[in-house]
Amino acid sequence: MSQQDNAVMAQVSAGKVSQLAVLFERHHRSLFRYFVSMNSAREQAEDLVQDVFFRMLRYRESYDPAQSFTAWMYQIARNAGVDQVRKRRPAEVVDIDAVLERRTELVSASPGPEERASHHQDLALLRRAMGQLPDDKREILVLSRFQGMKYEDIAEVLGCEVGTVKVRVYRAIRALEQIYFALEKEKAS
Repeated sequence: MSQQDNAVMAQVSAGKVSQLAVLFERHHRSLFRYFVSMNSAREQAEDLVQDVFFRMLRYRESYDPAQSFTAWMYQIARNAGVDQVRKRRPAEVVDIDAVLERRTELVSASPGPEERASHHQDLALLRRAMGQLPDDKREILVLSRFQGMKYEDIAEVLGCEVGTVKVRVYRAIRALEQIYFALEKEKAS
């Protein structure tokens, strides 16, 4: 689909702006999940999705068809998110409920009550751990694990090498693991 997206965005860049609707249909849900994962507020996420498509339209001439459309779109999304954070300074804690709940619905068909209770406790602990991660580590986990982006695209978004992305993902997972187990130990005490 990425090649199709590149072709559609090339049309938008050439002045056929009505084609932006095609890209909106394909990507607005994944952008929404990205923003909810990063800042937790559904209303803000909706506003940011609209802002991303507005920016894509505004900066359509800057699109390079040789570049990955997905990486370009997420770079715009990242910039929109950063701009919003600058406007609202008190940092908000990330709530990844929507992403985690959606993922966990697919995991088990019909667990028993004990298994469900344990699973919800684990999710709550994971949410707390994600909320304690520094923004850069949280972002790279959201992009790689929840958005399913390829490391090459993440490297374009972050402006670094693929090897750097791999290292950052590894370090973010280790940091999340440490926070998770510390919270689990604290809970057991």
